Amino acid sequence: MSAERDVETPPGPPDVLQGGAPGQAARRLDSFRRRLVASLVVFVALAWLPWVLSEYHTHILALSAYYVVLGVGWNLLAGYTGQFSLAHHTFAGIGAYTSALLVHYAHVPILVGVAAGVVVAALAGWGLGTLCLRMQAIYLALTTWAFAESVRLLITVEYQITRGDLGLATPVLFDTPRPTPYYVLFLALAVAAVLVGSQILRSRIGAYMRAIRDDEEAAAAMGVDTFKWKRFVFATSAVYAAVAGAFYGHYVGLLSPAPMRFNEMATIVVMVIVGGLRTPSGPVIGAVFIELLSELLRAWGEARMVLFALLVIVVARAYPPGLAGIARAARDRLAARVPALAPVLTRRRQWE
Repeated sequence: MSAERDVETPPGPPDVLQGGAPGQAARRLDSFRRRLVASLVVFVALAWLPWVLSEYHTHILALSAYYVVLGVGWNLLAGYTGQFSLAHHTFAGIGAYTSALLVHYAHVPILVGVAAGVVVAALAGWGLGTLCLRMQAIYLALTTWAFAESVRLLITVEYQITRGDLGLATPVLFDTPRPTPYYVLFLALAVAAVLVGSQILRSRIGAYMRAIRDDEEAAAAMGVDTFKWKRFVFATSAVYAAVAGAFYGHYVGLLSPAPMRFNEMATIVVMVIVGGLRTPSGPVIGAVFIELLSELLRAWGEARMVLFALLVIVVARAYPPGLAGIARAARDRLAARVPALAPVLTRRRQWE
């Protein structure tokens, strides 16, 4: 027997983790095309809303779309990979401040600043992931929270550069005080975020993510490089946050460390859990619902967070699928009662 045959090759990930048989490639491409067309239809259907709504309501919808992007990114990390980070809002702040500082001091074009903000946040996510993703559960959460607070305090105390709590004036992206173009922009980002997230979940990477979440040791035993893919998803979620944050900075026009406080992270967590953790549509439903509820309860001030905390507890204990699960159950009941609608309603499952 030759020496080559004496060496055992470690088994690779099984077929289910490789993404399936090669014959499925054509079906995946066809499925992606259908989702792309559906995404364009959704975008066109919602893009006209500013023409029938007030500027105030358009602003609320723009913020909702902004939080959809943040929620989808965090759901990929926490919901589908099982890595509970508390620094997601910080990457939005890194993207926003990097872009704002470059545009303000170096006078680069806004889109160049946004791109730089995304790159810096991605590198920060990659680096933080390298340092802390070997930790488990509470230690990961505490480490990412400590990182988030450190960045916020650094931005606050570097007054001569960032203007601290007084705020840094940032050039706006569109030369109009109306929120309409920003709503359309954030809507496009939200639709793209859901589409890209859906594609990731249907890929080999999505299978790795679920395997890591369900049983990391078993996934490693099957040949999955768990640390590599956790870090990849961590950096990807940072990119999601940075894209939203960088454009948000050029929407508000005055950037301060306030959105980098822990309340912002708590809001993202509430949106995803109430909407439906581990569901593609959960962050979308949760972001719109919580943002609208937050506006209705604005007079409550910070006391709103008490209600949101109660919502999380109730949903987590009584109905973990959240609002997305309720919508899915209602759809299934409707399909059962009205067979003629079943083909249309069940086709919606391609997103789930």
